[in-house]
Amino acid sequence: MKLRSKAAVLLLLLLLSALLLALLTLRTCRVQSPAPPARSTRMAQRPPAPGPTQLSGPGALVRADQGAQRRRPPRPRPRVGRWGEASLEKLARMPGEPRGFHPVLPPTHWIHLAVVACGNRLEETIVMLKSAVLFSHRKMQFHIFTEEFLKPEFDKQLRQWPDSYTKKFEHRIYPITFLVENPQEWKKLFKPCAAQRLFLPVILKDVDSLLYVDTDVLFLRPVDDIWKLLRQFNSTQLAAMAPEHEIPRIGWYSRFAQHPFYGSTGVNSGVMLMNLTRIRSAKFKNSMIPTGLAWEDMLYPLYQKYKNDITWGDQDLLNIIFYFNPECLYVFPCQWNYRPDHCMYGSNCKGAELEGVSVLHGNRGVYHHDKQPTFKALYEAIRDFPFQDNLFQSMYYPLQLKFLETVHTLCGRIPQVFLKQVEKTMKRAYEKHVIIHVGPNHMR
Repeated sequence: MKLRSKAAVLLLLLLLSALLLALLTLRTCRVQSPAPPARSTRMAQRPPAPGPTQLSGPGALVRADQGAQRRRPPRPRPRVGRWGEASLEKLARMPGEPRGFHPVLPPTHWIHLAVVACGNRLEETIVMLKSAVLFSHRKMQFHIFTEEFLKPEFDKQLRQWPDSYTKKFEHRIYPITFLVENPQEWKKLFKPCAAQRLFLPVILKDVDSLLYVDTDVLFLRPVDDIWKLLRQFNSTQLAAMAPEHEIPRIGWYSRFAQHPFYGSTGVNSGVMLMNLTRIRSAKFKNSMIPTGLAWEDMLYPLYQKYKNDITWGDQDLLNIIFYFNPECLYVFPCQWNYRPDHCMYGSNCKGAELEGVSVLHGNRGVYHHDKQPTFKALYEAIRDFPFQDNLFQSMYYPLQLKFLETVHTLCGRIPQVFLKQVEKTMKRAYEKHVIIHVGPNHMR
């Protein structure tokens, strides 16, 4: 029995020795074998890789002619300035990290959103900013122009939002400023402080592009999507707005305006994209002098000439400006500035029927009375949504039930127009949260 045990141990030792000898022989052959001729020829034609080939110490990369195993040098990191947004998002992610919900981009690539709020517009403005933060991906800079007594309240309410949302934006609060003669007259033009938007190119000198919206606007999809329309500008375009109406024969400007206006229906300035750099450098044709005028030099004489003819204040002035400079305006579809006029007389916004409402504009105070309950329901759903709750359970499903109570109105009879983008946006947000942050292995 003892002899058998000794024989088994001896046999095992012999097998281990043979295996070890084979491994050593194989390793020696690999180290000493020359590189294939074709590979050497190709590599000889390339310029030597900078940096890594000259390192020393553990992990250094040694040339093939020195007899060591060749390693692929690390890919050099590209310069940010030569790459577009998709590449910037890739650069922001760590190797192996999935596409995240908040790409880390330098401040020059943030979205700039401006709003002017005076009087009793605090709640509307906060709800508008909340809609922007709920669905957007890129970081935003809010530029809030308001009266002195509202400044601390804006700051307080924005800082009360959860960290998961406050990290998506920064905000600056500015005083109401009209850099022309008779500032009080400008302040009272149309709505309180609304004319402030005309002076944004002069005030925000360090901002290249800007999205201006009225306080009664709600984003039903990421702000990123309307921001991308800036890429559609040609070499002469420097601003973008939606038509005031889709049907000229029932539009306000085509029937009642006493001054020049853009196109056949005019444009609505409640949602306005601006390339401020181009606006500051352009010379605008006008009806006052034969030569072009800079933006800031044109506003006051333009107002003085037409002040007895305008009804809608700064929007009328913008229509006059782009009547004389039509090549400077990009017109985006009605779903990016959807108002009660698009459904209260029957649906007339084809883009919204196909794609759904992207940006809702509740003008005429429709969020605060019962004449257009569909608009009011959307406003209250976003206003009352608790930040940390589930979007579908706490916003989308209750909204569907609310819409059942609005079918007695023409706008309420087309709920899919209002809900299509909301549902699509919420699905995207949910999928990113579950798949990226929770992980597919935790899904049931």
